[in-house]
Amino acid sequence: MTRLGQIFLGMILIFLYTPILVLMAMGFNHSELYELPFRFSTRWYSDLMSNNELLTSGFNSIILALITSLVATAIGTLAALALSRRSFRGRSLLQLLLLPPIAIPWLITGTAMLIFFFWTGIGRGMHALIIGHVALAVPYVVLVVGTGMRSVRADLEEAAMSLGSTPIHAFFAITLPLLFPSILGAALFAFAVSLDQFVVSYFLSSPGYTTLPVQIYSAIRKGFTPEINAISTLLLLGSMTVILIFARFAKPGAPK
Repeated sequence: MTRLGQIFLGMILIFLYTPILVLMAMGFNHSELYELPFRFSTRWYSDLMSNNELLTSGFNSIILALITSLVATAIGTLAALALSRRSFRGRSLLQLLLLPPIAIPWLITGTAMLIFFFWTGIGRGMHALIIGHVALAVPYVVLVVGTGMRSVRADLEEAAMSLGSTPIHAFFAITLPLLFPSILGAALFAFAVSLDQFVVSYFLSSPGYTTLPVQIYSAIRKGFTPEINAISTLLLLGSMTVILIFARFAKPGAPK
Protein backbone atom coordinates (compact mmCIF):
# COMPACT_ATOMS: atom_id res chain seq x y z
CA MET A 1 0.00 0.00 0.00
CA THR A 2 2.88 2.37 0.79
CA ARG A 3 4.42 1.73 -2.63
CA LEU A 4 1.07 2.29 -4.32
CA GLY A 5 0.62 5.57 -2.45
CA GLN A 6 4.05 6.75 -3.58
CA ILE A 7 3.25 5.93 -7.19
CA PHE A 8 -0.08 7.72 -6.96
CA LEU A 9 1.57 10.81 -5.41
CA GLY A 10 4.22 10.78 -8.13
CA MET A 11 1.55 10.68 -10.84
CA ILE A 12 -0.26 13.63 -9.26
CA LEU A 13 2.96 15.67 -9.13
CA ILE A 14 3.71 14.82 -12.77
CA PHE A 15 0.18 15.84 -13.75
CA LEU A 16 0.54 19.15 -11.91
CA TYR A 17 4.05 20.15 -12.96
CA THR A 18 4.27 18.86 -16.54
CA PRO A 19 2.02 21.62 -18.01
CA ILE A 20 4.07 24.25 -16.17
CA LEU A 21 7.34 22.85 -17.52
CA VAL A 22 5.89 22.71 -21.04
CA LEU A 23 4.72 26.34 -20.72
CA MET A 24 8.22 27.43 -19.64
CA ALA A 25 9.91 25.42 -22.40
CA MET A 26 7.65 26.77 -25.13
CA GLY A 27 8.54 30.29 -24.06
CA PHE A 28 12.01 29.49 -25.47
CA ASN A 29 10.77 27.79 -28.65
CA HIS A 30 11.30 29.81 -31.83
CA SER A 31 8.00 28.73 -33.39
CA GLU A 32 4.88 30.73 -32.50
CA LEU A 33 2.77 27.65 -33.26
CA TYR A 34 4.72 25.38 -30.88
CA GLU A 35 6.09 23.36 -33.77
CA LEU A 36 8.64 20.61 -33.18
CA PRO A 37 11.53 19.99 -33.30
CA PHE A 38 12.32 22.47 -30.55
CA ARG A 39 14.51 25.40 -31.62
CA PHE A 40 15.86 27.47 -28.74
CA SER A 41 15.20 31.20 -29.02
CA THR A 42 14.66 34.20 -26.76
CA ARG A 43 12.60 36.10 -29.34
CA TRP A 44 9.45 36.01 -27.20
CA TYR A 45 11.23 37.67 -24.30
CA SER A 46 12.44 40.37 -26.69
CA ASP A 47 8.91 40.81 -28.02
CA LEU A 48 7.60 40.93 -24.46
CA MET A 49 9.75 43.99 -23.76
CA SER A 50 7.76 45.88 -26.42
CA ASN A 51 4.34 44.56 -25.41
CA ASN A 52 3.10 47.51 -23.38
CA GLU A 53 -0.26 45.91 -22.55
CA LEU A 54 1.25 42.83 -20.88
CA LEU A 55 4.00 44.80 -19.14
CA THR A 56 1.60 47.43 -17.82
CA SER A 57 -0.90 44.86 -16.57
CA GLY A 58 1.93 42.86 -14.99
CA PHE A 59 3.19 45.98 -13.23
CA ASN A 60 -0.37 46.72 -12.08
CA SER A 61 -0.71 43.21 -10.66
CA ILE A 62 2.57 43.42 -8.73
CA ILE A 63 1.74 46.85 -7.26
CA LEU A 64 -1.78 45.71 -6.38
CA ALA A 65 -0.43 42.52 -4.76
CA LEU A 66 2.11 44.49 -2.72
CA ILE A 67 -0.53 46.92 -1.44
CA THR A 68 -2.90 44.05 -0.71
CA SER A 69 -0.19 42.14 1.13
CA LEU A 70 0.75 45.10 3.34
CA VAL A 71 -2.81 46.14 4.18
CA ALA A 72 -4.21 42.63 4.62
CA THR A 73 -1.25 41.55 6.76
CA ALA A 74 -1.61 44.56 9.05
CA ILE A 75 -5.38 44.13 9.45
CA GLY A 76 -5.24 40.34 9.67
CA THR A 77 -2.42 40.32 12.23
CA LEU A 78 -4.27 42.73 14.52
CA ALA A 79 -7.44 40.67 14.13
CA ALA A 80 -5.58 37.43 14.90
CA LEU A 81 -4.07 38.97 18.03
CA ALA A 82 -7.48 40.15 19.21
CA LEU A 83 -9.11 36.79 18.54
CA SER A 84 -6.27 34.87 20.22
CA ARG A 85 -5.61 37.06 23.27
CA ARG A 86 -8.91 38.81 24.02
CA SER A 87 -12.31 37.60 25.13
CA PHE A 88 -15.24 39.71 23.95
CA ARG A 89 -18.84 39.34 22.89
CA GLY A 90 -19.18 37.98 19.36
CA ARG A 91 -15.69 36.48 19.25
CA SER A 92 -16.90 33.01 18.25
CA LEU A 93 -19.14 34.50 15.57
CA LEU A 94 -16.25 36.49 14.08
CA GLN A 95 -14.07 33.38 13.99
CA LEU A 96 -16.87 31.50 12.25
CA LEU A 97 -17.36 34.29 9.69
CA LEU A 98 -13.73 33.95 8.58
CA LEU A 99 -14.46 30.65 6.84
CA PRO A 100 -17.23 31.57 4.34
CA PRO A 101 -15.08 34.03 2.31
CA ILE A 102 -12.61 31.19 1.75
CA ALA A 103 -15.25 28.59 0.91
CA ILE A 104 -17.64 30.72 -1.17
CA PRO A 105 -16.88 30.49 -4.93
CA TRP A 106 -15.08 33.60 -6.16
CA LEU A 107 -17.63 33.98 -8.96
CA ILE A 108 -20.33 34.67 -6.39
CA THR A 109 -18.00 36.90 -4.36
CA GLY A 110 -17.00 38.90 -7.44
CA THR A 111 -20.61 39.39 -8.52
CA ALA A 112 -21.64 40.45 -5.03
CA MET A 113 -18.74 42.93 -4.80
CA LEU A 114 -19.57 44.42 -8.20
CA ILE A 115 -23.21 44.96 -7.27
CA PHE A 116 -22.33 46.36 -3.83
CA PHE A 117 -19.65 48.70 -5.17
CA PHE A 118 -21.98 50.16 -7.77
CA TRP A 119 -24.78 50.44 -5.22
CA THR A 120 -22.54 52.36 -2.80
CA GLY A 121 -20.91 54.49 -5.50
CA ILE A 122 -17.43 52.97 -5.13
CA GLY A 123 -17.45 51.86 -8.75
CA ARG A 124 -14.62 50.03 -10.48
CA GLY A 125 -10.90 50.66 -10.77
CA MET A 126 -7.76 50.33 -8.69
CA HIS A 127 -9.43 51.48 -5.46
CA ALA A 128 -12.14 48.85 -5.89
CA LEU A 129 -9.54 46.17 -6.65
CA ILE A 130 -7.58 47.02 -3.51
CA ILE A 131 -10.70 46.77 -1.35
CA GLY A 132 -11.78 43.52 -2.98
CA HIS A 133 -8.37 41.85 -2.83
CA VAL A 134 -7.79 42.90 0.78
CA ALA A 135 -11.19 41.52 1.74
CA LEU A 136 -10.27 38.19 0.13
CA ALA A 137 -6.78 38.03 1.67
CA VAL A 138 -7.56 39.02 5.28
CA PRO A 139 -9.18 35.66 6.26
CA TYR A 140 -6.07 33.79 5.08
CA VAL A 141 -3.83 36.12 7.08
CA VAL A 142 -5.95 35.71 10.22
CA LEU A 143 -5.81 31.92 9.92
CA VAL A 144 -2.05 31.77 9.29
CA VAL A 145 -1.10 34.27 12.01
CA GLY A 146 -3.67 32.78 14.38
CA THR A 147 -2.06 29.38 13.94
CA GLY A 148 1.33 30.92 14.70
CA MET A 149 -0.08 32.55 17.83
CA ARG A 150 -0.74 29.11 19.31
CA SER A 151 3.01 28.47 19.51
CA VAL A 152 3.73 31.81 21.23
CA ARG A 153 3.49 31.65 25.02
CA ALA A 154 1.45 34.50 26.48
CA ASP A 155 3.22 34.19 29.83
CA LEU A 156 6.44 35.52 28.25
CA GLU A 157 4.80 38.92 27.83
CA GLU A 158 3.43 38.71 31.36
CA ALA A 159 6.91 37.93 32.70
CA ALA A 160 8.36 40.91 30.83
CA MET A 161 5.68 43.24 32.19
CA SER A 162 6.26 41.94 35.72
CA LEU A 163 9.87 43.08 35.31
CA GLY A 164 8.82 46.61 34.37
CA SER A 165 8.20 46.38 30.61
CA THR A 166 5.16 48.11 29.09
CA PRO A 167 2.64 46.01 27.13
CA ILE A 168 3.67 47.64 23.86
CA HIS A 169 7.39 47.10 24.51
CA ALA A 170 6.77 43.49 25.56
CA PHE A 171 4.84 42.85 22.34
CA PHE A 172 7.51 44.30 20.04
CA ALA A 173 10.44 42.82 21.98
CA ILE A 174 9.05 39.31 22.58
CA THR A 175 5.86 38.38 20.75
CA LEU A 176 6.53 40.03 17.40
CA PRO A 177 9.94 38.37 16.78
CA LEU A 178 8.46 34.97 17.66
CA LEU A 179 5.47 35.63 15.42
CA PHE A 180 7.49 37.09 12.53
CA PRO A 181 7.76 33.85 10.48
CA SER A 182 3.97 33.44 10.58
CA ILE A 183 3.43 37.09 9.65
CA LEU A 184 5.88 36.79 6.77
CA GLY A 185 4.18 33.62 5.57
CA ALA A 186 0.78 35.31 5.79
CA ALA A 187 2.09 38.29 3.80
CA LEU A 188 3.38 35.98 1.06
CA PHE A 189 0.05 34.14 1.08
CA ALA A 190 -1.85 37.43 0.69
CA PHE A 191 0.52 38.46 -2.12
CA ALA A 192 -0.10 35.18 -3.95
CA VAL A 193 -3.89 35.39 -3.50
CA SER A 194 -3.91 38.89 -4.99
CA LEU A 195 -1.47 38.18 -7.83
CA ASP A 196 -3.35 35.07 -8.91
CA GLN A 197 -6.84 36.53 -8.52
CA PHE A 198 -8.80 36.56 -11.79
CA VAL A 199 -12.53 36.45 -11.10
CA VAL A 200 -12.78 39.39 -8.71
CA SER A 201 -10.26 41.36 -10.80
CA TYR A 202 -12.32 40.71 -13.92
CA PHE A 203 -15.44 42.15 -12.29
CA LEU A 204 -13.80 45.13 -10.58
CA SER A 205 -11.13 46.26 -13.06
CA SER A 206 -11.89 49.25 -15.26
CA PRO A 207 -10.99 49.63 -18.98
CA GLY A 208 -8.08 51.90 -18.04
CA TYR A 209 -6.71 49.67 -15.29
CA THR A 210 -6.47 45.90 -15.60
CA THR A 211 -4.41 43.14 -14.01
CA LEU A 212 -2.23 40.52 -15.66
CA PRO A 213 -4.68 37.56 -15.30
CA VAL A 214 -7.44 39.63 -16.92
CA GLN A 215 -5.08 40.83 -19.66
CA ILE A 216 -3.93 37.27 -20.39
CA TYR A 217 -7.56 36.15 -20.62
CA SER A 218 -8.30 38.95 -23.08
CA ALA A 219 -5.18 38.14 -25.12
CA ILE A 220 -6.07 34.45 -25.31
CA ARG A 221 -9.50 35.33 -26.69
CA LYS A 222 -7.81 37.27 -29.51
CA GLY A 223 -5.11 34.68 -30.16
CA PHE A 224 -2.53 33.02 -27.92
CA THR A 225 1.08 34.15 -28.35
CA PRO A 226 4.21 32.74 -26.66
CA GLU A 227 4.78 36.17 -25.10
CA ILE A 228 2.27 35.01 -22.49
CA ASN A 229 4.53 32.01 -21.83
CA ALA A 230 7.45 34.39 -21.34
CA ILE A 231 5.81 36.65 -18.78
CA SER A 232 4.26 33.65 -17.01
CA THR A 233 7.73 32.09 -16.73
CA LEU A 234 9.17 35.30 -15.28
CA LEU A 235 6.39 35.51 -12.69
CA LEU A 236 6.78 31.83 -11.83
CA LEU A 237 10.53 32.14 -11.33
CA GLY A 238 10.04 35.26 -9.22
CA SER A 239 7.44 33.53 -7.06
CA MET A 240 9.61 30.44 -6.60
CA THR A 241 12.57 32.63 -5.63
CA VAL A 242 10.52 34.34 -2.92
CA ILE A 243 9.26 30.98 -1.64
CA LEU A 244 12.78 29.53 -1.49
CA ILE A 245 14.07 32.59 0.37
CA PHE A 246 11.22 32.29 2.86
CA ALA A 247 11.84 28.54 3.30
CA ARG A 248 15.55 29.21 3.86
CA PHE A 249 15.38 32.03 6.38
CA ALA A 250 11.95 31.70 8.02
CA LYS A 251 11.17 28.35 9.56
CA PRO A 252 8.02 28.47 11.71
CA GLY A 253 8.35 26.23 14.70
CA ALA A 254 12.07 25.75 14.32
CA PRO A 255 14.17 26.22 17.42
CA LYS A 256 15.93 29.56 17.70
